[in-house]
Amino acid sequence: MDKPKIEPVLEYTAVKRVALVPKTTDNVTAQSVKANSVTKKINKPENRQKSLIVKAGKVSGTVKHDQNPKSLTRDKSIELADSSTKSRVPNNTSKKLEPRVWCLEDFEMGDPLGEGRFGRVYMAREKTSMKIVAIKVIFKKEFRENNMVEQLRREVEIQSHLRHPNILRLYGYFHDKHRVFLVLEFAENGELYKRLQQYGPFTEIKAARYISQIADALIYLQKKKVIHRDMKPENILLSSNDKIKISDFGWAIHTPDTSQRRMTFCGTPDYLAPEMIKDSGYDQKIDSWALGVLCYEFLVGEPPFMVEDISETYQKIATVDYKIPNQISSEAKNLISSLLQSDPEKRLPLDRVAMHPWILKNK
Repeated sequence: MDKPKIEPVLEYTAVKRVALVPKTTDNVTAQSVKANSVTKKINKPENRQKSLIVKAGKVSGTVKHDQNPKSLTRDKSIELADSSTKSRVPNNTSKKLEPRVWCLEDFEMGDPLGEGRFGRVYMAREKTSMKIVAIKVIFKKEFRENNMVEQLRREVEIQSHLRHPNILRLYGYFHDKHRVFLVLEFAENGELYKRLQQYGPFTEIKAARYISQIADALIYLQKKKVIHRDMKPENILLSSNDKIKISDFGWAIHTPDTSQRRMTFCGTPDYLAPEMIKDSGYDQKIDSWALGVLCYEFLVGEPPFMVEDISETYQKIATVDYKIPNQISSEAKNLISSLLQSDPEKRLPLDRVAMHPWILKNK
C-alpha cells in the first residue's frame, strides 16, 4: 500500500521557541484527571530566544511502514497512563474496530511532518479504519537522559482525557523497546505560528475568530481543572477548515484543588505571566494572560514584550510595559488590556471573552 500522500499546507512543526526548565516538579495522575472527566521571538527563527528544553528530535531511519515492531512488553520506567490510552482512532468507515493495544504494524507510515530534539512527527494511516493521523515518535533513552519521563507521562495522562473541538486529540500510545509512539489527531494546516510568519499579522476578523475558539478551549480546560502553561502560536495547530487545535500538553498540570497556588516556573519567556516572573504563585489565570499575549501577537505580528535580552523581557512583563500600535481598533485594544492585567483577579474572565464587543463585532 502506498504511503499516505496528504500534503499539509504547512509543516507540523518548526524551529520553535521552547519551554523553560521548571524550578519544581508538579505531579498528576491519570485517575485524578479522569475523576474530573477528564512556551522571544524575532522574525528570523534562528535568532529567537532559546531555553533548555526541546520537545521533539530526529528519528532513526528504522521507522518504516513495513517494519515489524518488537514485542510490546510493558516497560515500567516509561509506563504512561491507564488502560484508557488503548482506545482506537474513531472509525470513519462502516467496519467496526475492536479495542486492542496498537503496535507499529497497525499503521502505514507516511512522510515526516516535523522534527526536534527527541523525535519526529509522521503522517500515518491506521490500516483498519484508513484514518489519517499524526504519530509522534519519541526515544526513551533521550527522555530518560534529560529527566523528562514525568513530563511525557503528564502529557499523555492529561491530553488523552480531553474532548473538545479546539483541542488536539491524543487517541492513544504504544511503545517498543526504544521508542514511545503517540497517536495524535492530524491537523492538516499545521502550526498557527508558521501562518503568522508566512503572511504576517491577521486581520481583526480572523484574529477575533481564533481568539474566540482559544478562549472556549481554555474555558473547557478550566472546568477540567487543567492549566496549559505553554500557550503560544507554535502550540496551536489549524485543521483543514481553519479551526484552532490546541496541542502540546507537556507542561500542562491538573489542579484538583483550584485554591492551591502553583510555584513551578515553566513556559516560554514571552508568554509568562507577571505572577510567575515574580515567583508569587499562580493559578489558572496565567492562561488568560497568555490569551492576551496571543491576541496582541495575532494583530501585531510579534509578542508585546519582545526585546533582545530575556531579563529585559521579564522586567517588561513584571511591569506590564507594552504599547499597542495605533492601527489596532479600540475594541481590540480594550480586550488586550483587559487580559494583560498584572493582578490576576482583575483579568477579564474567560467566559466573558465571547461576549466582548470586539469578538461580537468580528463574528
